Amino acid sequence: MKNLNILYIFIAILLFSCNGSEPNSPYVYESNPYYSYGFAEFYGAYYKNSGIENNVISLSLYSDTLKKTDDGSWYGQYLYLEDVFVAPSDTLLTLKIYTISNSKEPYTIVPGTLDTIDNEVYTYGARISYIEQNTAKSVLKRITEGTITVSKVGFKYFINCDLKTSDDMELKGTFINVLIQTDESFKTGDIVPQKSRRHKLKMPFQNF
Repeated sequence: MKNLNILYIFIAILLFSCNGSEPNSPYVYESNPYYSYGFAEFYGAYYKNSGIENNVISLSLYSDTLKKTDDGSWYGQYLYLEDVFVAPSDTLLTLKIYTISNSKEPYTIVPGTLDTIDNEVYTYGARISYIEQNTAKSVLKRITEGTITVSKVGFKYFINCDLKTSDDMELKGTFINVLIQTDESFKTGDIVPQKSRRHKLKMPFQNF
């Protein structure tokens, strides 16, 4: 009987260990998300000192799965198109088809690129960020190909994404909502691009 009791205890410990070691299901990021919130920042002729007269807009789109933790940090996924080029006469996101391209011509978007500034490596251009609650698992992917189509439905912008990342992952997604647009050109003027703009995307969710 004593040996039988020991056997039962051993089996119970084994079952508990198996259940305790079962990994949590990973968060599955969407390849075709609905972006429920977005804003565009107008920077004017940001690269004028480099001989580029076209205006620049940064576009941020946040998926509807984006969540806020109790400590105030965010996790989920968001799309950041840092340098969206428009014509010198444009001050808002024009209703056009924009192509991922390094040409810096109107209605193109600079692809995601790595750059070293002051011995630090930065990612700039178009990218998609996947932010985990465990930041060690967060992933940032560079967008290297594709298009976005910008149109309007009434007062709401309709943005359709058809993109591809540097590791050949297809990234689609749609945005249908009022697009907040702000003028940031007075903050920069005709200056050489600063690394601070490339370092970290701000998260303006005071009322979100």
